[in-house]
Amino acid sequence: MIISHQHRFVFAAIPKTGTHSVRHALREHMSADDLEQVGLFVNKRFPYEELARIRHGHISLDQVRPFLGEEAFAQYFKFAFVRNPFDRFVSYCAFMTRENGAFQQNPRQVMRRMLYELRPMHHVLFQPQHGFVTDGEGRVLADYIGRVEDMQASYDEICARIGIPSATLGQVNSSQRGRYRDYYDQELIDGVTELYARDLELFGYTF
Repeated sequence: MIISHQHRFVFAAIPKTGTHSVRHALREHMSADDLEQVGLFVNKRFPYEELARIRHGHISLDQVRPFLGEEAFAQYFKFAFVRNPFDRFVSYCAFMTRENGAFQQNPRQVMRRMLYELRPMHHVLFQPQHGFVTDGEGRVLADYIGRVEDMQASYDEICARIGIPSATLGQVNSSQRGRYRDYYDQELIDGVTELYARDLELFGYTF
């Protein structure tokens, strides 16, 4: 997550949505008073003990709200990026098994194990995306939600809104794999549909 007091924005970094490339581009415009929490490639913490203990930078808007204060939270431009849950789940499975190559060897077996056996709801990379941009009652807190599928155009619009020059986003921390649809059968489609139903509904995604 990035909080820029200079440009009056909050970037909620939802995992597996190209957050590293966006962070890298935004850092070029951060001042000494701006804040960031991140735990991969760069190690930074917020000056709030409760949030700093989380260690990673995938903090929800609802979590940061009381620390930022209601006035600033209402006035700052809050944004995030989302990704098709079917594609994101494939990316998660490939990422989590990258060291042993299990996904490359038998992707559907890995996907079934993640989905039906392990089901690690505590793992921030596995959690549904809507929780990062909504409050406890399901109301959307973000002012703008960009899409990974149209990431550059979304980033260009964000830059125009917060008053900084845009830049070409790079690709960081990506995994090598094919089209997400190629990895699914009907059982897996049904399982991901059930698990990420709110994401599919809120963000308008389909298989």
